[in-house]
Amino acid sequence: MIDDVILSNEERMTKTVASLKEGFAALRTGRASASLFDRIRVEAYGEKSPLNQVANISVPEARLIVIQPWDKNLITEIEKAIRSSELSLNPSNDGKIIRISIPPLTEERRKDLVKLAKNQAEQSRVSIRNTRRDGNEELKKLLKDSKITQDDESKGADELQKLTDNYISQVNKVLEEKEKEIMEV
Repeated sequence: MIDDVILSNEERMTKTVASLKEGFAALRTGRASASLFDRIRVEAYGEKSPLNQVANISVPEARLIVIQPWDKNLITEIEKAIRSSELSLNPSNDGKIIRISIPPLTEERRKDLVKLAKNQAEQSRVSIRNTRRDGNEELKKLLKDSKITQDDESKGADELQKLTDNYISQVNKVLEEKEKEIMEV
């Protein structure tokens, strides 16, 4: 029973860290990255599709992204979707491919992005702590219902604390890497 509680809480913590990494992938740095476009959806064939399902995205240089639609008729829709995204990028097309030059970030913008990353990381830490709290409440309920002993409850709470510490350190590591990436010129 304790293992079920630990396992379900570990799963939730893993998802929290994965969600943070996904959120960080969408944060723009001064370097070109195909993952910038993970959240962009394009109107294609009557429905919204992820950009990477209607085009090939490549990064031939550190500050250049090339998007080659599989269907040339979608080029204007792709361009429109990129322009209307929160990325503040200015695509240009030659009728066959879309080129996007990634401008270097200003110092002020870098600091804003780091602040944003820190906020996202803090939200993840709070989520992990909330998961621990929920797990501890589950253990207390099992103890109250006499399904586990006091020792089991204590052992489970210790395991949850170790998990929490582990996942919070993962969040801190991911944040540190993202900060370094954002601040590099």
